Amino acid sequence: MALSDYVNTLGQSLLNRYGERVHKLAIHAGFTCPNRDGSKGRGGCTFCNNSSFSPNARHATDVAGQIAAGRAVIAKRTRAKKFLAYFQAYTNTYDDPVRLKALYDSALAEPDVIGLSIGTRPDCLPPAVLDLLAGYRAEGHEIWLELGLQSAFDHTLARVNRGHGFAEFRSAVMAARERGLPVCAHLIVGLPGEGAAHNLITLDRVLAQGVEGLKLHPLHVVKGTQLANEWRRGEYSPWVMEKYIATVADLIERTPPEVIYHRLTGTAQESILLAPEWCNWKWRVLNGIEQELARRGTYQGRLRGIVGMKVNG
Repeated sequence: MALSDYVNTLGQSLLNRYGERVHKLAIHAGFTCPNRDGSKGRGGCTFCNNSSFSPNARHATDVAGQIAAGRAVIAKRTRAKKFLAYFQAYTNTYDDPVRLKALYDSALAEPDVIGLSIGTRPDCLPPAVLDLLAGYRAEGHEIWLELGLQSAFDHTLARVNRGHGFAEFRSAVMAARERGLPVCAHLIVGLPGEGAAHNLITLDRVLAQGVEGLKLHPLHVVKGTQLANEWRRGEYSPWVMEKYIATVADLIERTPPEVIYHRLTGTAQESILLAPEWCNWKWRVLNGIEQELARRGTYQGRLRGIVGMKVNG
């Protein structure tokens, strides 16, 4: 069996709806964040070095050039011919709506780009930007609003210097839902001071807002971050892989089957990853999650009273 037999994955969902594979192409558009430029804080989140998850962060070119480069890489791995432009690095709604429209339009001008995934913060979504994204969706484009929340606990968000609380997330989701925009919430497993119980509570609070998607990844320690300093001083200890896998399985079986999982783990570039080592073992982690679900005889939605796994067909 495959992971998509247990979990409603984005890849399988797109395959079912479009009849062919659809891949995300990550784009670095040169944005910053309000807790980096001084409007809310300095230094950014304690765990954040965008090079750890944005492959184009160091060599950003224009949007069309990045799409071409990403397309070439995907062509070597799969035969995908449709793509989502994923504006990933930093806060991709944190600019004048006119400039945002120009950037988004340049991505959608590519004939094989069928939509956008916009990574942003819940406190950087003015009505004009939401209306812009809703307009693209009304034109038939696949649009996902990816909101970085990480935790539903305000004391945790303050500890990692997020610069916003859960209230801003709740307001952003409400505003997006009013415009018919699907929301994918980003959550981090293993944040300082949090255990598995915190992740379960965060999940329940996020699901109560009506999000359509979820993205999980383990907290990893990378160079150039405040978290790295805390780790060196012994103030933070990363989770072991087995604990992460068990917690993700717990989250999956509590999640309604119609909610789409965009990601179940995350990796960092080997050159900047400090700990834990297993954060470079993407397929070992994904296989471990699949095996844990099989071992339990469980699947997405089982603890919601769902009988059988029919999320992808």
